[in-house]
Amino acid sequence: MSRDSVSLVEAGPILFDLVDVIVREQGKLSEIDGQTGDGDHGVNMGKGFRMAGERLRAMGDFTLPQGLATLGDTLLSDIGGSMGPLYGTFFTDMAEVLDNTDRLDAAHFSGMLKAGLAAVQGLGEAKPGDKTLVDVLVPAGEAFDASHGGSETFAESLLAMKTAAEAGLEATRGMIAKVGRASRLGERSRGTLDAGAASCTMILSALADGLVQRLSA
Repeated sequence: MSRDSVSLVEAGPILFDLVDVIVREQGKLSEIDGQTGDGDHGVNMGKGFRMAGERLRAMGDFTLPQGLATLGDTLLSDIGGSMGPLYGTFFTDMAEVLDNTDRLDAAHFSGMLKAGLAAVQGLGEAKPGDKTLVDVLVPAGEAFDASHGGSETFAESLLAMKTAAEAGLEATRGMIAKVGRASRLGERSRGTLDAGAASCTMILSALADGLVQRLSA
């Protein structure tokens, strides 16, 4: 039977899973980005997450919000392109949701998703259907809230979020890019995945898997 929360200290090491998946898949991310952009998304993300991983290891023990803040600060200061500010603010604002608690439960996680989405939309002004990471964040957050509101467990809601994120990523294939470098291609941007949506799906999936593992322990 799964628990309904995890301590922030226990959840901290999950961030190494985020680092590992982005560094491991940076070639795939750049390949996706190269179909509509300059192909540097994976390179920049890999660089930023690798640096963040080094800083996290140097910290020793850390809580989830401390780790998220370090990840956010690293991406804000050391990653190039448009994704540095977007993801940097995304993680920083998620960390702030956890300021006044020592445990992560479904309500706090829902708040983290909302804060992350607000941060991304506040900087980039992207809307659902614009072929961006918003097309992953919106359905992922909605699926999590719908599942938890329907009396599913925290772990079950995380899995619902993961499934919705993957579906959101696939949906970007049929969209025309409305913002960013790819928007210049117009109709020619249809038929490809969005690189930011791809990295966002990897991040949410790693969070879900890591938390489900701990909730089920």
